[in-house]
Amino acid sequence: MNIPEREPGQIRIGIAIEIPEPYAAELSAARVAADDPLAHFIPPHITLLGPTLLDVEQLAEARAHLADVAAAAPPFAVKLRGTATFRPISPVVFVALSQGIAECERLESSVRTGVLDGELRFNYHPHVTIAHEVPDAALDKAFEAMADYSAEFDVDRFYQYEHGDDGIWRPQAAFPLG
Repeated sequence: MNIPEREPGQIRIGIAIEIPEPYAAELSAARVAADDPLAHFIPPHITLLGPTLLDVEQLAEARAHLADVAAAAPPFAVKLRGTATFRPISPVVFVALSQGIAECERLESSVRTGVLDGELRFNYHPHVTIAHEVPDAALDKAFEAMADYSAEFDVDRFYQYEHGDDGIWRPQAAFPLG
């Protein structure tokens, strides 16, 4: 994971849709089973904005922007189904979305404006990572183990996370949709 270095007076944030229980525990267990070293640091989620540096004084502006984005977006359903991978471009195995893709894309596009505007490293593709930067055998195992996975849940909010100096991503603010 490409985490930007933090300077004094800056914070590292990310914006994501939290995966609800019981699915979060199931997806965390899959990441642990893949021996992914980040399994205990990153809760299962659908990224809307990857790791981003902000000056501390920009946080209030960013949160106001996120509240506006959330208020303009209606709640929606997500269906997770099966696995896919970004290999050979990136050593990632993920659970794919079969419903909610367009809604996530619209949210991501709206989030990534204003104070949060920035260049994307890769084209946006909503997903839930279950193995990242582990050996190929572990990627293959994760791909096969979750190939038949499915889950459905409603999305009625997204979260602003902060990346702590201990490496853990923690939710800091919720932004209700609609």
